[in-house]
Amino acid sequence: MKTILTIALAAMMTPVFSQVTLNDVTVPASVKAGDHSLKLNGAGIRKKAFFKLYVAGLYTPKKSADANALINADEPIGIRLQITSGMVSSDNMSEAIAEGFKKSTGGKTAPLQSKIDQFVANFKKEAIVEGNIFELFYVPGKGVQTLKNGKLLTTIDGLDFKKALFGIWLSNDPVDADLKKGLLGS
Repeated sequence: MKTILTIALAAMMTPVFSQVTLNDVTVPASVKAGDHSLKLNGAGIRKKAFFKLYVAGLYTPKKSADANALINADEPIGIRLQITSGMVSSDNMSEAIAEGFKKSTGGKTAPLQSKIDQFVANFKKEAIVEGNIFELFYVPGKGVQTLKNGKLLTTIDGLDFKKALFGIWLSNDPVDADLKKGLLGS
């Protein structure tokens, strides 16, 4: 009886990570980043004007609302972006990502410019259409892996690049403050 009670209490105290549905997109409860299993930390919708551009889910090893800790940690993390608007094209997504890097780094992109250019090129390789899924996973010792619809496009090394990339959504000057709140589960 003690064992059953202990298991029940432990289950109640363990954070529950479950899938969510936003804008008709089901955001999975967990994803794999290399050998790492990551759990959904939070999710939100990227909006611009009255357009809902994409649904994003942030994945971490353990739930956290500390954006700075998530940005700076040398541990696995991922973000999943599912395009939900035909207004998103390869050109405007590339421009938005480049602008996000400027905001994330406070305009100091020069030390990372070659990596940023390599990353932005992922969005220009083929047309972006509604329903496309981009997954960006940082795997320590390997770098940021970019996947489109499950296909690996590039791997870009460096914790510095990871910090700038995830700063797009989590920095003190994110691309969308409401989206940041959703990704942090608040």
